[in-house]
Amino acid sequence: MQLVALPAFTDNYIWMLHDSGEALVVDPGAAAPVLDALHRLGLALAGILVTHHHGDHVGGLAELLPRLTGRVHGPARENIPAPAGRFQALGDGDRVELLGQRFEVLDVPGHTAGHIAFFGAKIDGAPLLFCGDTLFSGGCGRLFEGTPAQMAGSLGRLAALPGNTRICCAHEYTLSNLRFAQTIEPANEALAAYRAWCESRRAQDLPTLPSSIGQEQAINPFLRCAQPAVQAAAAAHLQQPLTAMTDPVAVFATLRQWKNEFR
Repeated sequence: MQLVALPAFTDNYIWMLHDSGEALVVDPGAAAPVLDALHRLGLALAGILVTHHHGDHVGGLAELLPRLTGRVHGPARENIPAPAGRFQALGDGDRVELLGQRFEVLDVPGHTAGHIAFFGAKIDGAPLLFCGDTLFSGGCGRLFEGTPAQMAGSLGRLAALPGNTRICCAHEYTLSNLRFAQTIEPANEALAAYRAWCESRRAQDLPTLPSSIGQEQAINPFLRCAQPAVQAAAAAHLQQPLTAMTDPVAVFATLRQWKNEFR
């Protein structure tokens, strides 16, 4: 099984998983990168996974449907532009089997109200997580439709997955996120080392992704809202005493708003 990140737009990745004969793709916001890869690698398109309804994740569906031998699998609580007969509506706990691999569906509201993630399959013994715009390396998605409590709960659920889980998020936001993360935890040595590695990757025009759950637990402030250093940074940003900033959801909400305004 091979995992490929197909660049799209300015900073999107469309993830492709294939076995040298058939492929599935995740969040195809544009059709051209997928069609090019299918042609180049001689693959049939067996399935499409969709995490949420935003155009940069579903914009390529109409053009890909004629090539699709299976179905589009996506969130039941969102409007996904796929014909009813070609669409499988999914919710928490559902399972999808494609290319001999099983994926579990996780409800992860916050970025959008019905956002889902797909967890499963394995490459070299490590499970994969296709999490759309919920979790990024060093960051998380904006709250367009959900609440801080929902997003904090979703991130906590993802953070509890096995540490070797490979995180296949949908955007190359890593360096921007890490600049913010170092503002929160300037003394975090793991964060400094990871930023140096990511800068080297981007200098070679290589993806920083996939990351891993273990990596993100060590460097991502949005997964570290119970850490004293992160709580202290949030309290200082609001010019409040540390005792006022010990609730992880309140810390998360502060960090998310701070990141919205960070330049």
